[in-house]
Amino acid sequence: MKRTGIIGLGLVTILLIVGVSMKKPILTAIMSKGIESRIATNVMSELTDGLHVALCGAGGPLPAPNASGPCVAVIAGQRLFIVDAGTDGLRNLGRMGIPAGSIEAVFLSHFHSDHIDGLGELATIRWVSAGNTAALPVYGPTGVQKVVDGFNLAYSLDTVYRHDHHGDTAAPLSGKGMIANEFAMPEGKRMMPLLDNDELKIEVLAVDHSPVEPAVAYRFTYKGRTTLISGDTVASESVRQHSQGIDLLVHEALAPNLVNMMNAAAVKMGNRVVAKVTADIIDYHASPIEAAQIAKDAEVGHLLYYHIMPPLVLPGQDSLFLNGAEEVFPNYTIGQDGVLFSMPAGSNEIIKVKKGL
Repeated sequence: MKRTGIIGLGLVTILLIVGVSMKKPILTAIMSKGIESRIATNVMSELTDGLHVALCGAGGPLPAPNASGPCVAVIAGQRLFIVDAGTDGLRNLGRMGIPAGSIEAVFLSHFHSDHIDGLGELATIRWVSAGNTAALPVYGPTGVQKVVDGFNLAYSLDTVYRHDHHGDTAAPLSGKGMIANEFAMPEGKRMMPLLDNDELKIEVLAVDHSPVEPAVAYRFTYKGRTTLISGDTVASESVRQHSQGIDLLVHEALAPNLVNMMNAAAVKMGNRVVAKVTADIIDYHASPIEAAQIAKDAEVGHLLYYHIMPPLVLPGQDSLFLNGAEEVFPNYTIGQDGVLFSMPAGSNEIIKVKKGL
């Protein structure tokens, strides 16, 4: 028995030595395959023809584990558009397998910092990751020219460095930065077309985010499938009107009951700044119940909550966030980074392809 045990121990020792000596080659081989797979990944090529919506950022200005700054990816066929460019949205696109180099245009709903703070990096990686030869078009209401000019100026040295280092192969100077496409606000509750070609229509409508002006929502229609992305707004009659019968309503939501809890805590702790901000923000956002009522009235196919405020960080907090909204409209999803919906052309299906990252 002792001799058998010694032989067994020797074999284990030999296997361990061999394993350790082979560790680096094995890891190298695994990593090489992983890198190849990562470079080749393109979720867009795996999707059926139709309209697809993914959250590259489900949250608002406050940090949250599964909800980065507001960012919505819209894929129409093989055309990729981004609505708002919040913190970490670009990196989430990479995690989701959506190539930044394929972005055709960005649409800004308004100019609050959490909706634009990732814009410079988004434009830069879109440029150098695919050697794009044309600057990134950025659409927005009056004021977008100033935003784009500011980012272009801030990144002007970076563009020189990248071109000097990588040349025209990766960083052709014709593709650097952004070009602003500024439009006047639609009048009243009417909707205004921005793009209308190849079975794709992109339209804009005004929303109320006072005192922030201008603020808009966007509606995308592709081969009969439709989504509307609200941007930041109170419960809006124009959103209700132009969401009639659409497939997917992507609507912001702030939970007043949770924000009031934050306000009470701030007052108790003597934090005047947080108390002031939490008192102010309730009156220019829609609540989950209000968004649910819009979805119900408009008879939309599905409601996707985004720009979630405050962050949902505790188990069971979803029910407090909804606060009865699920009874108003049961076909909903509380958004998180990476959730992906697919609406195939020629059908009525609304498929949740991915629940998150």
